[in-house]
Amino acid sequence: MTRQQAIEELCAPGQPYELQLTDIRGRKCRVFANAPPTLRDLYAGTRSDLDFLIYDDERMSFDQVFRRASALAKALLEDYGIRHGDRVAIAMRNYPEWVVTFFAVTSIGAIAVSINALWTADELSNSLLNCEPRLIVVDQDRLDRLAERVVPPDLRIIRVRAQRNARIASDEWNQVLSAHAGAEMPQASISPDDDATILYTSGSSGHPKGAVSSHRNIIHALLSLELDLAIRQRRGLKPLPVPAHQHGMLLAVPLFHVMGSHTGMLAALRSQRKLVCMYRWDVQLGMQLIERERLTLLNAPSTITGDLVQAAASTKRDLSSLLLVGGGGAARAPEQVRGIGRMSAAVFPVTGWGMTETNVVGTTVAGDCYLQRPTSSGQCSAVLDLRVVDEHGNEVPAGERGELQVRGTSMFRAYWRSPEANAAAFDGDWFSTGDAALIDDEGYLYIVGRIKDLVIRGGENIGCGLVEAALVEHPAVVEACVYALPDPRFGEVVAATLYVTHRLTESELHEFLANKLAQFEIPHYIHQQFEPLPRIASCKIAKRQLKTEAIERLGLGQVAAS
Repeated sequence: MTRQQAIEELCAPGQPYELQLTDIRGRKCRVFANAPPTLRDLYAGTRSDLDFLIYDDERMSFDQVFRRASALAKALLEDYGIRHGDRVAIAMRNYPEWVVTFFAVTSIGAIAVSINALWTADELSNSLLNCEPRLIVVDQDRLDRLAERVVPPDLRIIRVRAQRNARIASDEWNQVLSAHAGAEMPQASISPDDDATILYTSGSSGHPKGAVSSHRNIIHALLSLELDLAIRQRRGLKPLPVPAHQHGMLLAVPLFHVMGSHTGMLAALRSQRKLVCMYRWDVQLGMQLIERERLTLLNAPSTITGDLVQAAASTKRDLSSLLLVGGGGAARAPEQVRGIGRMSAAVFPVTGWGMTETNVVGTTVAGDCYLQRPTSSGQCSAVLDLRVVDEHGNEVPAGERGELQVRGTSMFRAYWRSPEANAAAFDGDWFSTGDAALIDDEGYLYIVGRIKDLVIRGGENIGCGLVEAALVEHPAVVEACVYALPDPRFGEVVAATLYVTHRLTESELHEFLANKLAQFEIPHYIHQQFEPLPRIASCKIAKRQLKTEAIERLGLGQVAAS
């Protein structure tokens, strides 16, 4: 049975994943007839006494998380005056409070804004100026960064696991919740197409843009992930083993990314999967948690899964509970895909292509299909359409390269307060991804490069223009060209060629950039020269030439080839 035949059977009238056509903002879209209308309905319908969130020695059930979210929702309405459509920002590491806040905010019709916890004080400040939240919930590091900058006078702050910072007023989390302990979730009027989230995504230049998604966008992404597993079974492919214990996922990626919030936090609800949260990735601790909690799933960028494959070869930890290992963010080297397959006979390697703008879904491939096509990102979701177009916007035949475009029900609505970015990103109904790709005659997607100027370091998008702008602020830097270089662990790292008036030390540059860029954005390799950078006929800097020269200079040809 083909994938399309399986979709037609599973999505037929009367089936659990029945698809219908409906009008969304003037566009016909495929929707799941049996989907929960809103995130609030999703949370309320998945309460149970099973473990949901585990952090260090703390455990919270699905019901406990909902009850704490109910208390916070009551506080948001009564103590902070949060109303439908107001923004509430979340800026912290993977603490259970992140999840509780997200549930509370989206349950009352407000918009949850996910802030990158790795951002500098300036980047954090810029995002707040863009989304103008009424309230922000922060941990200690983010509270201290807020205190370094002037914040809007009407911005309220709740601090989590943090001591008071004398320079900025804030309320303590436990006191806020205890005032409303035992409260029922407040009533709220929310429609499926109301805005639910803003997630910031790095573009090729300028500040990150806030991608706005509705309740329907997100829920249809979640059901699309479920449908992909059902399609495997209907096609008679090797089924996933069913453990005798509760499914569990190691959350090794940040909740402020769609991989953490969607495939981790939200996808756990209907599957009743426990989530073991890590403050930051550490492979030895990760293996310890997999063994202790008998975890079945790790979904993460290739950087993290590569660490696990390497460490698993020599560890004495029992990792036999793992059933699925994979994720998106950046392509895996074929050898890593094969390495996942060698971890045990029960382990399924899995990957896919998706974006913040698609709410993580797009394509998926798993098991033997992935092992047979280790460079593919898989076949298209049932609620999306993909096409590849040439430079004139014409669709190209199967197997030919061009720019990947996508449309469908899980697509974000727009970039927050960015009309120019929206005009540039959309071709009618189609969103231009900036990825260079081809789709073969079986519908398998292959990402072959990027049209937009980005570096993807371990799943983290870094705009080259943003890094270049920071570099040329240094008085000794006349010109800067930033590009990606291959790296066996991160997939890509940031590199730069500079035209300078005098040579700068590495420590000088790092100190200069420390308050302008997040640590992961600072170039890993820097080459300095005392003459203007080469140009192409259009007078643009010859980025491809400089990248090729850097690969040759550093002896990275073998890494690039792999």
